[in-house]
Amino acid sequence: MDKNYDDVRQNLIAMLEELDDRLTTITQDVRHADEDVEKDSEEQATQNENNDVQDYLGNSARVEIAAIKQAIVRIDNGNYDICQTCGEAINPERLKVVPYLAQCIKCASLAEKG
Repeated sequence: MDKNYDDVRQNLIAMLEELDDRLTTITQDVRHADEDVEKDSEEQATQNENNDVQDYLGNSARVEIAAIKQAIVRIDNGNYDICQTCGEAINPERLKVVPYLAQCIKCASLAEKG
C-alpha cells in the first residue's frame, strides 16, 4: 500500500455511513418506534432479551464508529500506518484486512494479554 490513502479514506467514510445507518435502525428498534411494548410478561421477557442484543450491537457499532473516525484523522494527519502505541509501522496487509486498526500486531497482542 502506498502513502496515498485516498481510496482507504473513501472506504472508511462509506463504512462510517453504513454503521451510522445501522446504529439508527438499532436505536429505533430498542425504542420500539415501530411497535408497542408487549403487555404479556413472557413477550416482555423476549423483548427485553432482544433489547439486550440490540444494545450490544449498538455499543459495538459505536466502538467501530469511533475507531473509523480516528483512522480518518490519522490519514489526514499523515500517521495512518503508524502504531499508536509503539510508533512503529503497521503492516500494510493488516490494514488491508481491518483498515481502522491503530496498533501493530505486536502491540495489539500485548494489549489483549494485559
